[in-house]
Amino acid sequence: MEDCMICERIDWIKNGKNPYFVKELSTGYVVIGDHQRIKGYSLFLCKEHATELHFLEPAFRDQFLHEMAVVAEAVYNAFQPDKLNYELLGRGNGVHMHWHIFPRRKGDTDTGGPVWKLGAELVSDAYLPAPDELEDLKDRLRIELEKLLEKESRGDHKSL
Repeated sequence: MEDCMICERIDWIKNGKNPYFVKELSTGYVVIGDHQRIKGYSLFLCKEHATELHFLEPAFRDQFLHEMAVVAEAVYNAFQPDKLNYELLGRGNGVHMHWHIFPRRKGDTDTGGPVWKLGAELVSDAYLPAPDELEDLKDRLRIELEKLLEKESRGDHKSL
């Protein structure tokens, strides 16, 4: 898919070149956000190049939504926010769906509301994680994902 930033990022994962990659699930890829203005910011990239949920086959769509909820719970467990903010985007023409999951904390922005109000500050290079911080974020999220997936494989869905 030409000019699709998400497809490009997925190709980096497949080629072992995406330093933000955390874990592959059946319907998508979990990654830590490039910029960590909101600590623990994570994404879930859909494996299908579709711009809308209703364009997915029903069984795939249902699994994608289920896995997004598992990823969100793992983000919550790993980063202990006050609240999670979720956003499903398919930026512009030809860029496919991906979930943004922001672990929000009281006082993490000067004013309340969506993180997008931060504008350029949200993607400032000042918030690129150092290599050791990135590894820590990825490890914390991966550990929580694996715990939840293990519970699910045993049929223990109480926390899911």
